[in-house]
This record gives sequence, C-alpha cells and structure tokens, in this order.
Amino acid sequence: MSRSLHAVVLPPGPALFRRLEAAFDGSGPAICPLSPELPAPALGRLLDVLRPTWVETEAGRQRYDCNTGCAPGPAVADDTAVLIATSGSTGAPKVVELSAAALRHSASATLSRVAAQPGERWLCCLPPSHIAGIQVLVRSLVAGTDPVIHPRFDVERVAGSGAAHLSVVPTQLRRLLDADVDLGGFRSILLGGAAASPGLVETARSRGARVFTTYGMSETCGGCVYDGVPLDGVSVDVGADGRIRLAGPVLFTGYRLRPDLTAAVRDGAWFVTQDLGALDDGRLRVRGRADDVIITGGEKVVAGEVAAVLARHHAVRDVAVVGRDDPEWGQRVTAVVVPGDDPPGLEELRAWVRAELPAYAAPRQLELVEELPLLPSGKPDLERLRRA
Repeated sequence: MSRSLHAVVLPPGPALFRRLEAAFDGSGPAICPLSPELPAPALGRLLDVLRPTWVETEAGRQRYDCNTGCAPGPAVADDTAVLIATSGSTGAPKVVELSAAALRHSASATLSRVAAQPGERWLCCLPPSHIAGIQVLVRSLVAGTDPVIHPRFDVERVAGSGAAHLSVVPTQLRRLLDADVDLGGFRSILLGGAAASPGLVETARSRGARVFTTYGMSETCGGCVYDGVPLDGVSVDVGADGRIRLAGPVLFTGYRLRPDLTAAVRDGAWFVTQDLGALDDGRLRVRGRADDVIITGGEKVVAGEVAAVLARHHAVRDVAVVGRDDPEWGQRVTAVVVPGDDPPGLEELRAWVRAELPAYAAPRQLELVEELPLLPSGKPDLERLRRA
C-alpha cells in the first residue's frame, strides 16, 4: 500500500489520457478522474470520500485538504491504477478501486469479442469519470492506438470521427438513428449504461450497425456480459435470491476506505450485484434492480420487467417505470413514456402488460414526456421520476 492517489479533475482530452497511461503502466500515481463540470459542493463531497493525496486541475496541482479537518487518506495498493466514483443505487458516493490487471483483462476480452483489428481507433464520447468512458481509453492503450476523444456527445462529430469502434448509451444511439447516421461505418457499437429496448437495437441492426448490448458496472471494469454471454474468463450465476453474481479477473479490488461495503457484496470469489436476473439456456437476462421493486397492494413488481415489456409496444419510443406513493396501493406502478408518432393510452398499455405479466404489474398511471431525465452516466434518473 504505497502508491499515491491523485484526483484528476480535468476535461476529456490528451492531458487526462496521459495520466491514465502513466497510471496504467505504473510510471505514475493511481488516478480517480472526476468531472470538472461538477458543482463545487458535489466535487467536495466526492473528494472527502476519496481522500486523495493530490488534486489536479487545469490550474495546477494542490494537496487535498477538506473543510472538516480530515487529511489525505492512505495510499492505495501498488497494483491499483484507476478509481471510479459511483453513487450506486443509494445516492451515497463510494469509490471503486480497479487494478491495472483487471482493466487490461476487460479491455483485451472486449477487443477479442468485437474482433477489433490492429490500428482501429476507439471513439470516447462518454464521460471518462464513468467506467464506460475510461474503458474506451483503456482499450485504446491495450490496442496500442490513439483514441478519438470528444469532450461531449455530438451527433455530427461522432458521424465524422473516423473511429472504428464506439461506446454509447441508448439515448445516444437513438439520436444517431434519428439523424440517419451511417452506423454501418463503425466496426462495433457497444451499447450499455441502461437497458435498451429491443426495438432500438433491432432498428440499429437493420441499418447495418454491429451492436453489442453490454451488462456490467464499475465493480466489473464496465461491461463484462455481451449480448447475454460473459466475456472470456468471466463467470455468471444467479443466486437463490434472484441476484446476478459475477466472478473472474475483471472484478474490482474493493471500495476505497470501506471494507464493510466491500465485504457486503463479496461471497468468496463472487461479486453479488444489486440486479435481478435469469439464465435462459446459459444466456443472462437482466430483469431489473433488486432495490427497484415496487410494492403495490402487497404484491412485488420488478420495475425493469414492466419497462422491458412496455418497450416492445409499437407506440413506445422510450420508457421508465417507477413506483410513486399512493394512499390506497402503497405505491402505484407508473409508466413514464416517450411516445412515438401515435401516443398510447393507459388502458392500451395496461392490456399490453397484462398479456405477459400478472395484472398487478400493469401500470396504474401513464405520464407522457418528450424525453427521460438522465444521470451523467446516461441512465434514467429514476429518483427524479419517483418524486415527480
């Protein structure tokens, strides 16, 4: 435990990539990339959880010193390269420690799965403060190529990037389709960050896109299951409680300064996720979050399963399902829908859900919106939707 830890509060670009390269090959300190666009209070909270030795910004480097009198935390393990701050499902920040070996295995397995060829470049248009963005840069390091880095997602710039591979979230893929971008020009498109509707994936593939749907999280170096099939070296299981369990060389080392949280999600070699799943002929199907179960009239409804059914309706362009407080039912199942050209009605969607799921899972409220609110990671902001 002797490696220095730097919080790197830099925009996406060459300076951040150079620091990642040094962290990855061991010539520099371990880094935790944080967004310079964070409001000062939010950045301060993350730094107080991280407790780095140094904080690097465009203005220079300074020692970490929090307002409450805490000092820099201990050094990280010698093999730790990257730390990723994540709010998880609770909103409370925690920091995932990833070794260079875990990141390298994840990147190599991905390059193999998508059949990347020598010299092909990756486009990073996701925030490098999130695992999906930083992994695009790691894949470039492993492949020995220079990444194409965009400070933010822009349809026209993506279309003209000249990159062979990119990683996007469903909202970004939808925008590329709406702009009629030639997706066949990319050798692979990794789609993750949030559940994607089958219609979105089918439309992209019908237009020549080679799409890989990915499942994973910061604790697994990002996506570790592609199209339901684990990457080489990764094992998948579903426990008796229905939770997805993952094992293999892509797993994180632990949560920074929180051995209690680390122990709570480890079961021997397995990482126990907060996601519910099922194995269909060896292929993983993600049902939804274990902590996103709606209790309505005494019945348990997995919000993700309802959303997956609604996403297959022809009039639903995008959808999230949440539970909102209800004096009679405890929680009412609420469908927040981005409609297509012909907006659906509540009774129509209730009947659609009842055809596949129990009647109590059918939404009791329908809210039509122009777009879903998103977190910086690209996932729907479910907490905001619950409060609406």
